[in-house]
Amino acid sequence: MTKHTVVARQLRNNMTDAEKMLWYFLRFKNLNSYKFRRQQPIGKYVVDFVCFQNKLIIEIDGGQHVENKQQDMIRDRWLEKQGFKVLRFWNNEVLENRDEVVVKIASFCKR
Repeated sequence: MTKHTVVARQLRNNMTDAEKMLWYFLRFKNLNSYKFRRQQPIGKYVVDFVCFQNKLIIEIDGGQHVENKQQDMIRDRWLEKQGFKVLRFWNNEVLENRDEVVVKIASFCKR
């Protein structure tokens, strides 16, 4: 078992409220029959949610990402070079405007 797999398992067991709320809509192919995985290792990173079918990664960011903006940019560039599109939402966006976030994700999946 790799280090990233262990980290992914820990993250799955300790999801934030925003991640839990979004996962409710993404799991079981609830979103246009697309399959999403949560806390998935990709390369040296663990992404919050990924749909391999659409090459779409969804990241839910908390306050720590304000300070780690540069690291997030490097990470996003690497993931994009692998062919993924990265959508980022703040925790409060998911918690306060869940339906709007789901609509944005669904509209990307239809492309």
